[in-house]
Amino acid sequence: MPPVLDEFQGLSAFDAIMRYGNLGAGAEHLGISKSTLSRRISHLEHQLGQPLLHRQANRLIPTEAGTLFYQYCQQMLSLGERSQIALDELREEISGDITVSAHPHFLRGWFNHVLTDFIEEYPGIRLTLTANHLPPSRDDDQVMLWLWEGPAKDTGLREEILGQQQQHLYAHPSYLRQHGHPQHPSELTSHDWVNLIDRHHPNLVLNHPEEGEYRLSLPPSRFTVDNVVVHADHIAHGAGIGLLPDYHVRTRAKAHPGQFEACLPEWKGPSIPVSLHYPFGHPPRKLGALLDHIRRRVPTDWTR
Repeated sequence: MPPVLDEFQGLSAFDAIMRYGNLGAGAEHLGISKSTLSRRISHLEHQLGQPLLHRQANRLIPTEAGTLFYQYCQQMLSLGERSQIALDELREEISGDITVSAHPHFLRGWFNHVLTDFIEEYPGIRLTLTANHLPPSRDDDQVMLWLWEGPAKDTGLREEILGQQQQHLYAHPSYLRQHGHPQHPSELTSHDWVNLIDRHHPNLVLNHPEEGEYRLSLPPSRFTVDNVVVHADHIAHGAGIGLLPDYHVRTRAKAHPGQFEACLPEWKGPSIPVSLHYPFGHPPRKLGALLDHIRRRVPTDWTR
């Protein structure tokens, strides 16, 4: 039997070097250290009996043997992936443990219902949901899937954008009756502002379809929170004006109508990306089933 057939780690290591040209980028793609990647390449070359790469400046360049072998490497990796998919399909039952980490803003409402429906559909699944203010990270190998709100950079994970939440300014009707409706963003400085940590920066940019951008210097907030539910509660109690995701307002209005009234409805706040993060490679069948389940239930008013 050729020695490389059971060495998919070595094949993946060589493929990463051929794709990215250096140890650093290849190691980052695979989620391993540069020393581990180097050892896997050396082991593969030892088994094949000849060098596959040589260093040129800061890049690793394939030898003649490396160029030839890469064609077979890609075929073997593709075959390995297809065989894994075929084996997974033989398993009729989707079962096992899944740990999901979600931004705290998703612990109630839509995502909670999605997960509840999933475990009802697949009785063999045991699901753990945790909240995390920290961005997703491949260093947490206990978590299989992350749901994140807002930008997420350099996670070392595959990122899948589910959609964009639109935001507008809202207040309780009683607040607006007492303090008046602002007619332009410049008037917001004379109103009470309810702030959300990490969402509302000192200079908030609002957009109008005809007037373009307006950079608002926010007034000092008498109440600042780090949770969108508490933030919405305070606005609903008449504490002032705040920026809220439209989806959250519409969902809440179904159970508690009349709590929010739009202010300056033609002016839109920054959109908020919502994304899934999970390891590279073919996902386990239970994770694949959960991903498909979530994708089918993305709110229709999230723009893509």
